[in-house]
Amino acid sequence: MLKEFKAFIDKGTLVQLAVAFIMGITFAAVVTSLVNDVIMPAVGLGLGGVDFNNLYAVIKEAPGGPLADGTTLEAAREAGAVVISYGVFVNAIIVFIIVALVLFFIVKAYSKTQKPAEVTTRDCPFCKSAVPLEATRCPQCTSELPPVTS
Repeated sequence: MLKEFKAFIDKGTLVQLAVAFIMGITFAAVVTSLVNDVIMPAVGLGLGGVDFNNLYAVIKEAPGGPLADGTTLEAAREAGAVVISYGVFVNAIIVFIIVALVLFFIVKAYSKTQKPAEVTTRDCPFCKSAVPLEATRCPQCTSELPPVTS
């Protein structure tokens, strides 16, 4: 069993998957930092000094009473208020959009490098079942098939 496991790992697929997984995690961390530390502060500054990480809506007040204006998200949570952190959610959406766009362009570029699959079958003109290109008779409906022309 250990030999089978070693053979499985030696195929390279598992190693490639592990490397891709680790690169994906690190890429997500880089994009998260880009959004939180570069993009959103610039957007917040452009919107009059808004800190998106501290944008929230209070659903239930803290046991000690209403929160003062300008209370940070962390302080509101520590005070016991129930909040919806929509600023953090906006950051997460922007991270998702950036990751999705980058993955889209990677997959698109990769697809251009791949050859189209070689055609090995054709459809029978009578019953529409898949038939090998070299076949002269359909195995499903037994109709005679015209020869394939290149």
